[in-house]
Amino acid sequence: MKQALDGIRVLDFTQLLQGPYATQMMGDLGADVIKVEKAGIGDLYRSMTFFNEWIGDGESPCFLAWNRNKRSLAIDLKDPEAVDAIRELAKQADVVVENFRPGVMTRLGLGYDDLSALNPGLVYCSATGWGPDGPYATRPGQDLLVQGVSGATLASGKASHGPVAIGTAVSDQLGALHIVYSVLAALIHRERTGEGQEIQVNLLQSVLAFEMQDFFTVQNMGRTFERPESGIAHPGNGAPFGIYPTLDGHLSIAMSPWSKIVEAVETPALSRYEDPQCLFDQRDDVYEALADITRTRTTDDWLETMLALDIWCAPVREQKDVAEDPQVQHLNAFTEVEHPRAGTLTVTNIPFRMSQTPGAIRRPAPLIGQHSEEILSEAGLTPEQIQALKKRGAVTSEPV
Repeated sequence: MKQALDGIRVLDFTQLLQGPYATQMMGDLGADVIKVEKAGIGDLYRSMTFFNEWIGDGESPCFLAWNRNKRSLAIDLKDPEAVDAIRELAKQADVVVENFRPGVMTRLGLGYDDLSALNPGLVYCSATGWGPDGPYATRPGQDLLVQGVSGATLASGKASHGPVAIGTAVSDQLGALHIVYSVLAALIHRERTGEGQEIQVNLLQSVLAFEMQDFFTVQNMGRTFERPESGIAHPGNGAPFGIYPTLDGHLSIAMSPWSKIVEAVETPALSRYEDPQCLFDQRDDVYEALADITRTRTTDDWLETMLALDIWCAPVREQKDVAEDPQVQHLNAFTEVEHPRAGTLTVTNIPFRMSQTPGAIRRPAPLIGQHSEEILSEAGLTPEQIQALKKRGAVTSEPV
């Protein structure tokens, strides 16, 4: 079936997580994503891994996760002829996404002004950590650093434990989502007017937007969120909102009428906490009282009892067990792809359905420069020109 972004070409100058996740989403929807990598070395994420372990013949799980549905062009952006080839590709492109530090692309002669002069309809998105200017602009901008500045870490965890980082790269992933929706909006504008435009996305504002209701409350009600000692899941909420131990694991309980909780645990004495103000003011005590009871039965037992009363609850899974969850399986949330070096890989599937233009995983993450020659040929370079670039190392390619 036709895909929503069929015919859209994306020049992807990004590395690590934020930019590559964004361009992967575009590739999942059918865009032709050309990943421009450093000749011979590639994306920095190719050299990073977890547990100091690798997949297959030295492949990085970090890189493989965020770079499917792309072709790789490995090229030296400091070589004048290589830059000329990129300019030719830019004439054919619809979108450019880059996440170098501010000013790098301009110094290479590949900034927005340079490429939009060649292609006025180009949508050009620059993604940074802190924004294109300002006092932090030249600092390293990375997920954990942004979590700290944005206030997210001091809103998580228990009062006595200090700041707690969110257990996934949430800043990068939110930044990626902002890249995608701003690029799609710009493509709609271009469809209507023929005009391209420049887009600036940064991690800091992406996370601040994620905390919108918290900042709205702090800035408009004059209250400060204080983390409870019990680890209630949001510092602005009272009990029972949180994660509770069970006989064989943990159970999450969200906003639910306290009377139903009392009924579920068959402990009338807990009715003394019924008042909403009490549930907030004494939330640490309430948590401990409820946790003492939830520890006595298994997670499945509590789910059966609480769901029958329409209490908002769910099991808490370890990541290794998530794929076995019946709802995850029903949604086909994971699937498999074949990689030329890493073999059969389980990957997270496209997370939404489209009736007329569904996304598809057409190819795994590429090898460094796997598609260099075919991409440069599409840019109009002759075989002799391509071989000359390869001979002096300005272009590299790895055979499958």
